[in-house]
Amino acid sequence: MTDTSQRVLSLIVNDSSLDPDLRRIAEKVEAGERISFAEGVILYEKAELGYLGVLSNFVREKLHGHKTYFNRNFHIEPTNLCVYDCKFCSYSRLIKQKEEGWELSMNEMLDMVKKYDNEPVTEVHIVGGVLPQYDMKFYSELFSSIKAHRPELHVKALTPVEYHYIFKKAKVDYATGMRLMKEAGLESMPGGGAEIFNPEIREVICKDKCTAEQWLQIHEEWHKLGQRSNATILYGHIEKYWHRVDHMEQLRQLQDKTKGFQAFIPLKFRNQGNQMSNIEEVSVIEDLRNYAISRIYLDNFDHIKAYWAMISRNTAQLSLNFGVDDIDGTLDDTTKIYSMAGAEEQNPAMSTKELVHLIKQAGRHPIERDTLYHVVTDYNDYVFEEVPKPQFYKLPVINAMEVERKENE
Repeated sequence: MTDTSQRVLSLIVNDSSLDPDLRRIAEKVEAGERISFAEGVILYEKAELGYLGVLSNFVREKLHGHKTYFNRNFHIEPTNLCVYDCKFCSYSRLIKQKEEGWELSMNEMLDMVKKYDNEPVTEVHIVGGVLPQYDMKFYSELFSSIKAHRPELHVKALTPVEYHYIFKKAKVDYATGMRLMKEAGLESMPGGGAEIFNPEIREVICKDKCTAEQWLQIHEEWHKLGQRSNATILYGHIEKYWHRVDHMEQLRQLQDKTKGFQAFIPLKFRNQGNQMSNIEEVSVIEDLRNYAISRIYLDNFDHIKAYWAMISRNTAQLSLNFGVDDIDGTLDDTTKIYSMAGAEEQNPAMSTKELVHLIKQAGRHPIERDTLYHVVTDYNDYVFEEVPKPQFYKLPVINAMEVERKENE
C-alpha cells in the first residue's frame, strides 16, 4: 500500500460532510473490516466513482502494491453449438442452427496446441458450447493428450455448465467427476457460467443450464481436491444492484469455506447478436464502479480481473485504478466469445510488449504470471530488444526512353 492511497482514504474518513453510511464504510475499509450485504447495496446506490476509486485502490494496493498481472495464453473453443439457449449469449448456436457453427475434432484441437510448441505460452484455456459428443471420455482423452504432448502447459478448462452436463450424462456425481478430470490432466477451472445466481434472474436469461447451487457445488468439489478456480458475474442487464451483491455474497461465503477461488472476473453484458439486444449496455462509469465495489466486497479474493478483450484496452487501463490487478493474457486472437458479443476488440490479440506498455502507461508494475500466480517474468525494469528495421537500398531507375533508344540502335 502506498502512502498516497492511505492519505487519500484518511481524507475521506475524516470528511464530516460525507454521507454517514459512506463514511462508516470507509472507516471499515481503512480498518480492514468486512462490509455487510446492506453496505454493499449502499455502495451501488450511493457511492460516486471517485469515492469508490479511493476505497478500491486502497484495498488493491494493500494486497498487491502496483503489481499488475497478465499471462501468456491461448484459447481453444471446441464448438459454438450448444444444447442450452441462454438469452444473453451471442456466441453459441442451437443445434438446429448447425450451419452457423463449428465443431472441432480431437486432432484439430491437438493441432492447435502443437502450433504453440515453440511459443512461451503457459496456459491453454478451453471452453465452449455443450454438445453430447463432447463427453467425459472425450475431454479426459483431450486433457491427457495435451499433458502428454506438453507437460508444462497448464490446462484450464470447462465451466460447471459443461461439467454438470458431462457428469449427468456419464452418471457420476460431482465429486467423482472432478476427481476423474483432475486425474486426466485438468489443473484449474475458469469462472464462466455463473451469470447471476438469483433464481428469478436465471429463469429469464438461462433457465435450462445448471443452477447456482450446482455451479457452486462443482467448484466446491474441485476445491476439496486442493485445486483452484475463478469466478465470474454477468452484470448490466436485467438484474438489480442487490442481485449483484447477493451473487458476491454467495461467492464470499464459499471462499470462506474452501479458499479455492483465485480471481473474480466481472463480465459486462454485451447486447449484439443475442436475444437481449433490446437492453442498453451500461456505461464505462458503471463498469468501473462495478470493479471497485467487487474489490471492496470480496475481501477474501486475492485478485480482481478485467478482460481487456471484453472492455477495451483503454477501459482496462482505467480499471487498474479501481481495484483491478489482473488484465488476463496475450490471447493471440484465439477467442471469438468476446468479439461475437460486440466487444470493442474485434480481433483480440496483444503481444507481451504491448501488454507491458499498457500496464506501465497506467503507472503500474507489470508481472507475467502463470495460471496459479507464480511470477514468470518481472517486467518492471525489463528492456525489450529492438526489432531491427528492414533495410531499404536505392535501386537504379531505368529510363524508358533510354531503353527504347538502345533497342533502336
